[in-house]
Amino acid sequence: MTLRLEKDGATARLLIDRADKRNAFTIAMWQSLPELLAEAAADPALRVLVVKSANGGAFCAGADIAELLARKDDAQWRADNQSAINRAQYELTRFPLPTVAMVEGDCIGGGCGIALACDIRVAGPQARFGITPAKLGLVYPLHDVKLLVDLVGPGQARRMLYTGMLLGAQEAQGIGLVEELAPNEDALVAQILAASPFSARALKQFVRQVLDGQVAEDTQSLDVFASAFTGTDFHEGTTAFVEKRKPRF
Repeated sequence: MTLRLEKDGATARLLIDRADKRNAFTIAMWQSLPELLAEAAADPALRVLVVKSANGGAFCAGADIAELLARKDDAQWRADNQSAINRAQYELTRFPLPTVAMVEGDCIGGGCGIALACDIRVAGPQARFGITPAKLGLVYPLHDVKLLVDLVGPGQARRMLYTGMLLGAQEAQGIGLVEELAPNEDALVAQILAASPFSARALKQFVRQVLDGQVAEDTQSLDVFASAFTGTDFHEGTTAFVEKRKPRF
């Protein structure tokens, strides 16, 4: 099993487990990712999703180049592969719960795309980031280019894309590609779980709407804002505030 979902209380972990190939993704792995996301989204006990390597080391070296070379002349396979990548990235970007990419080693090409599709990236000291299609005469999916530009701005995105350069963890944080430097995701996950799950889901959706171009309130966003005041999380949060204790969400 090269890609699997494990659950631990309120935390789900999507584990990439192909260490002998530096966790490179095959078309079958891209195709299975949305199914695992759907399984996690359907579990009401879950509140956060972590994407990481099952064995440490490389997060994901990108596409399986051996598979790509073997099937490069098959137009139908190329179309199916592109469709699988696009669907997986779209579904991960719009997954309803907060998502964290824990990057401990190389995060390259399509692997970097997976990290870009998560809400927050945590990088260990050995992490390296790169988007390398220009070294192979290929291009990066438009959807993933937008994710990169949203994070680091057009100038830094161009620098990474045109050169295929690799960035260490500190430089990646310096340009906005990484939000936190830490050996693991535990502290961040604990902070997310300590806050309101209603707020996290609603605010994640608001951020996505802004990134997708929405600049003004609409009926849906106003309804979400108003509904918070009658929710159980608001009751617990305000009660805890008055009682000078930590809320129990």
